[in-house]
Amino acid sequence: MALSLPEDTNLTTHQQPSNLSFSSINLRNISHLADYVSNPNTYTNPLDQNSFFHPSDGFYITHTDIILRQIAHDLSGTFSPPSPPLAYLRAGPRKQIFYDPKTTRAAIVTCGGLCPGMNTVIRELVVGLWELYGVRQIYGIQAGYRGFYSREPVELSPKMVHKWHKRGGTVLETSRGGFDLNKIVDAIQHHGFNQVYIIGGDGTMRGAVKIFNEIQQRKLHVGVVGIPKTVDNDVGIIDRSFGFQTAVEMAQQAISAAHVEAESAVNGIGLVKLMGRSTGHIALHATLSSRDVDCCLIPETEFYMDGKGGLFEFLENRLKENGHAVLVVAEGAGQDMIPRTDAQKEERDESGNLVFLDVGSWMKSELKKWWDRDHPDELFTVKYIDPTYMIRAVPANATDNLYCTLLAHSSIHGVMAGYTGFVCGPINGYYAYIPLEEVAQAKHEVDTRDHKWAWVRSVTNQPDFGKS
Repeated sequence: MALSLPEDTNLTTHQQPSNLSFSSINLRNISHLADYVSNPNTYTNPLDQNSFFHPSDGFYITHTDIILRQIAHDLSGTFSPPSPPLAYLRAGPRKQIFYDPKTTRAAIVTCGGLCPGMNTVIRELVVGLWELYGVRQIYGIQAGYRGFYSREPVELSPKMVHKWHKRGGTVLETSRGGFDLNKIVDAIQHHGFNQVYIIGGDGTMRGAVKIFNEIQQRKLHVGVVGIPKTVDNDVGIIDRSFGFQTAVEMAQQAISAAHVEAESAVNGIGLVKLMGRSTGHIALHATLSSRDVDCCLIPETEFYMDGKGGLFEFLENRLKENGHAVLVVAEGAGQDMIPRTDAQKEERDESGNLVFLDVGSWMKSELKKWWDRDHPDELFTVKYIDPTYMIRAVPANATDNLYCTLLAHSSIHGVMAGYTGFVCGPINGYYAYIPLEEVAQAKHEVDTRDHKWAWVRSVTNQPDFGKS
């Protein structure tokens, strides 16, 4: 990033830089129906005639409203940010829209695993389309991607979805796999859908990219928007994914139970496995929030069991000091240490992901082997808790419910304005439109050089497991 500083500026500890300016901005392009549909009709946003409120000055967002991806900068130049800085279009209603609400037919689909807030997103998509824009043809696609071509769509209305936000899971039902590009796009054409809202994880988003590209190839007047869903919070670019804060809240309950079990036993260890295939965000945030955790293991850091500085030595010292210990492990941590058969090495689920073995069960077994080997005549207890399905299945908490509402409404505004092939999400607290392909490819891993991981280390005092 190029910053312009006034000449002869000599910053001291208490002085502030002045007259900073950006030399240029790299604004990420969002596809628009006008890019490939000849002479699309435009309409005045029906919010202008809303009987409950009147748009004030500045209510409508324009193409000049942008969100910067990086807002913290090092003026010394030691750590150079991207130049020019990345920016995205700000989300929100536009003055002109590219759909006639009377002829709009919207489809909503949920794919992949469960996540707190899925029903809230569905509900708010229905309510937003109906109440804000006057759309009356809204349909739910059942059973994930395969539902486009294997089931009849379900007609949705605000009355029907009224209490869905209080329920866990997805009322539309979901599934993994079932992605058949031509069948899906054929079904979209057959049913006359001209807006498609796709809720799912990274695999679902990669499928959404293919659907969007095929729709462009066929030059269809169909808007496609992805709403990223992952409890793990591993979606890149955006601040966080919906359901994550609920997951952390529920994870703390499991940690508290493990702590009680560990404290109540002689040489007791409470072992909790939390979600996180490739990232340890839930484990990290739950550890920081709980303060009852003695060691947190995540996929982004390696660890070892035996020897000086290893996990066994650390736990033994904790047991001597406190009489108990609590260990949190993300599901993707230590997978390379678990013995696998050749068949297990190749096994994949319906989404194409490598099937992980249960690191919690393996670790429980290893802990018992270690204690029997080194302390054969002493009492020892390991209580293993896996709250995965409890966490995934609960309704969203208040914070995630609000987030889901803003996501849904921002997505609707973008599609109605003619944008397509995008994802809506918060960047630095502001909602933005991000190219779908960028989100499908980006990953949000825990940065172990960041302050948050340093906080975890300071809370737990665990070793860094760096073999000398």
